Amino acid sequence: MSSGFLSLKKNKLFSFESVFAIDNDKAAVETYKANFGEKALCQDIEEWLNQEQVPSADIVVGGPPCQGFSLLNKNRVGDERRELWKPYMDIVRASDASIFIMENVANLFKTKEFEEILESAKTLGFEVQYSQVNMADYGVAQTRKRAIVVGVRKNRLKNTNMGFLPDPTHRKPDVNLSLELDLKDWVDVKSAIGDLKEPLGTEIREVPPPYNLHFTRNPTELSKKRYRAVPVGGNRFDLQKNAPELTPNCWLNKPSGGTDLFGRLWWDRPSVTIRTEFFKPEKGRYLHPEQHRPITHREAARIMSFSDQFIFKGNKTDIARQIGNAVPPIFAEKLATHIGTLIAEGLITLPDSKTLERCA
Repeated sequence: MSSGFLSLKKNKLFSFESVFAIDNDKAAVETYKANFGEKALCQDIEEWLNQEQVPSADIVVGGPPCQGFSLLNKNRVGDERRELWKPYMDIVRASDASIFIMENVANLFKTKEFEEILESAKTLGFEVQYSQVNMADYGVAQTRKRAIVVGVRKNRLKNTNMGFLPDPTHRKPDVNLSLELDLKDWVDVKSAIGDLKEPLGTEIREVPPPYNLHFTRNPTELSKKRYRAVPVGGNRFDLQKNAPELTPNCWLNKPSGGTDLFGRLWWDRPSVTIRTEFFKPEKGRYLHPEQHRPITHREAARIMSFSDQFIFKGNKTDIARQIGNAVPPIFAEKLATHIGTLIAEGLITLPDSKTLERCA
């Protein structure tokens, strides 16, 4: 599903044996193998379904490509990627899984495809719970909102009153919630990346982590001047105000629009959503809080909650894509622990403990 959900198998409290993993992203598959050394196949999932027998599994985790549902995709209607939930549910059915976990962009819940997913799950005998999850509420240094869907077969449930998703562990600092909840403040950017020295070079380096992925771009002098014109928490509108002579005409001619473009992060807040092109400040709020540069691959990985020891395979673009598409490992760990606890307490019954995964 994503590098984050791989922690289902590496969970500290519960052991899930992986049956099989499949993805059509070669670099993501190599990353899976490098970290977990288990069977993973690089192939189109529909082709695989037509050629192979789906192995039995208790849990299926997957994230059908989100680009077809994303608000950033202006041509969403007719995008064939919107239909890739169907082979995912085909695997759920063929594997006779007792549990499925699906992740996607928050906009999934507003689509007709989601209604079809729910109907498909109902037909297969699943009780389904879903929620728009803000990853910052689980200790990730990022206000990343995602659709999380968990289905459990009704004949495997002791009762239907339990929650399939874990309770939040963190809260926005200025939100007045009951102290009885014992929630920590959101994790900010400084906590995630503040100890890193200035990056070196523009390429992946053969040095120990974290500095192997702590490299930057080679910006033009014009880009550097633009970076300097954006204050902490600022964006392209500050660039236009402070240095109109440096502002691209396309922005000068568009006085309204998104406030994250060419934005600078704050030290004392979580990051915005890390996407696959976080190394391009023109794509979002990806300028370092102090230094006049976009964030590095290592900084993005940390903001996503990846350990420095996690191994990424592929070139710079491949790795950025994996980071931006990932489910934050901290959230995946908490979800795995919660599901594992329900199983251990007999609230969900399984014949064994195996998972079938899509690894990116």
